[in-house]
Amino acid sequence: MVYSFSYMSQTTLLKVSEVAQVLKLNILTVYQYIRQEKLSAVKIGRNYRIEEKDLRGFIEEHKVKSK
Repeated sequence: MVYSFSYMSQTTLLKVSEVAQVLKLNILTVYQYIRQEKLSAVKIGRNYRIEEKDLRGFIEEHKVKSK
């Protein structure tokens, strides 16, 4: 069986702590967003990883529209 890793070379996975730093939130808040399915994540073993594209999407969804 041959596996293609081209997908992996284009994907950046961030730790929950890194996402918390970017968003300037408590790490527990990020875990809460994951549990509430507000933020998509991949579970690897006991750890969560967030794709950079999902973080960007999350930020775009929560932008406040100016008048």
